Amino acid sequence: MTAVDDISGRPDRRAVISVVRRLRSPEGQSDPLPLWKELRAMGDIVPAPWGGYFVTGFDACNQVLRGRDWLAPDIAWQERQPDPERWHSPATREMSHALSRLNAPEHTCQRRGLGNLFDRTTLDAMRPDVEGHVGRLCDVLDERLRTTGEADLATVVSERLPVETVGHWLGIPAEHHDHILDFTHRQVYAQELLPTGKDLRTSAAATMEMRSFFTDLIRRRRARPGDDVVSEWIRHWDARYPDDRAAADRGLYHLVMFITIASLETTATLLSNMVWLLLRDRTRWDWLRRHPEHIDDAIDETLRYDPPIHLNSRIAAADTVLAGVPVAKDTMVHVLYGAANHDPRRNEDPHTFDVLRKGGHLTFGGGAHYCLGAALARLEARTLLSHLLKRFPDLALATGPVYAPRMVFRRVTSLKVTT
Repeated sequence: MTAVDDISGRPDRRAVISVVRRLRSPEGQSDPLPLWKELRAMGDIVPAPWGGYFVTGFDACNQVLRGRDWLAPDIAWQERQPDPERWHSPATREMSHALSRLNAPEHTCQRRGLGNLFDRTTLDAMRPDVEGHVGRLCDVLDERLRTTGEADLATVVSERLPVETVGHWLGIPAEHHDHILDFTHRQVYAQELLPTGKDLRTSAAATMEMRSFFTDLIRRRRARPGDDVVSEWIRHWDARYPDDRAAADRGLYHLVMFITIASLETTATLLSNMVWLLLRDRTRWDWLRRHPEHIDDAIDETLRYDPPIHLNSRIAAADTVLAGVPVAKDTMVHVLYGAANHDPRRNEDPHTFDVLRKGGHLTFGGGAHYCLGAALARLEARTLLSHLLKRFPDLALATGPVYAPRMVFRRVTSLKVTT
């Protein structure tokens, strides 16, 4: 148990509610930085109005993400909760079998079965395909700009690159990509901080479509296995459950489903954010064109400044103390990535976007649940930004970004650009 910073007094409940409401508003979506600052001013750990806590400070968030005293809110925890509509909903239960909601030993077993999913060898093999996807999408972008004068980068490029990349890697035909994006955008609402009944119903319908699609994908791949990744996973899970095909299929479904949908919105948001933050101050775009050796630094600063996931939740495995505050076993805490990344004790002058910062961020999480696709997301971002800087030196913003009304998974629904 470690005390990071003791907080003096408890913040006013009404003040916390006000910040949460504003974070959900269009204004808060467009610029959450002042609201993160307000929450951090209340302490490193702030009581949530509905119970549990927000964690705002960098060190406290890092402690939760990496510490063994903190667990994902798995099905065992959900069974103990008094809100069956939320925790027993089909969409919530479905995602609770995915890697992000598993704890040891199930999580350890699945991760070992995957190995280092996107190691250097895999990324080297994927790089020519990613280059090809980016080249074709830039062609589409160029055509839109020439024929209409402006284009929506979010829909034309940012959302397409991740689904084409992971779809090609998993051998999913291109004609299914739009359907995957559609049910992914709808399914995610069950993972919001406070989903409404309508959100849960929308997510439940999307979950049924998602289950049908990936179950059929695995069935068809079983019938005609090849040298692709999904066929390799089928062989691995069949060997793990030689006498239980149903168990193998359940494991395969949750694996293929999670790897696919987890690769989409978060990476798309990174790509749109990257272009938005660089073009918002034109000198950044022009400077990076002259100094492409700092493209990786620009990607890291984008990840720090506006993380694609603003919030993640963990459960206290036992009675503990966090930032000087006693936290009882089973209590949920909400790790605020954005607030942590903008903690001035970790990143000086945090509200300044500085490509040369060399700062730290928690955007990919930490510990056992560190993001599986971090290296792939960086590859996609690096490839796209390199192409955009070369092919579109005069790219400019036509309008600012439009965001989906969410608190957990950030999504840029539109970002108009011109030349």
